[in-house]
Amino acid sequence: MIKINIIAVGKLKEKYLTDACAEYLKRLKAFAKVEITQIDEHRCGDNPSENEIKTVKDMEGEKILSKISKGSFVIAMCIEGTQLSSEELAKKFESIMLDGNSEITIIIGGSFGLSDKLKSASDMKLSFGKITLPHQLMRVVLLEQIYRAFSIINNSKYHK
Repeated sequence: MIKINIIAVGKLKEKYLTDACAEYLKRLKAFAKVEITQIDEHRCGDNPSENEIKTVKDMEGEKILSKISKGSFVIAMCIEGTQLSSEELAKKFESIMLDGNSEITIIIGGSFGLSDKLKSASDMKLSFGKITLPHQLMRVVLLEQIYRAFSIINNSKYHK
């Protein structure tokens, strides 16, 4: 069974988001072992400079890099990443597994996104479109799409 690690900056605060994540984590147990690691979000002032933003991304990026298992296939969620349909994402997961990978790590950055170093260290950059989502909501959307991908792979009725 594949292991999927989601490393996310920030904590879920709203009950509706934690409930949605819990539901998809429960559903995913049939297909994969999924773990979520939360990294503390670094704060800066209301009107941060470009340098302050870079510092925050770099600090968060270093914490994330320290949590990635050696040999894991790393996917960075970022706006400049490749956009895939649900079917294409399912095929990508299948391909990653067929290539002998037993672990996938998916990274969700904080308010300012991911550091350049972290993006460069990733095996793939993935985007769910050009829209901006709060990183807490992104966690729910990601879990749903992972569940949908495994439903497609396993010919489940979930994906229509």
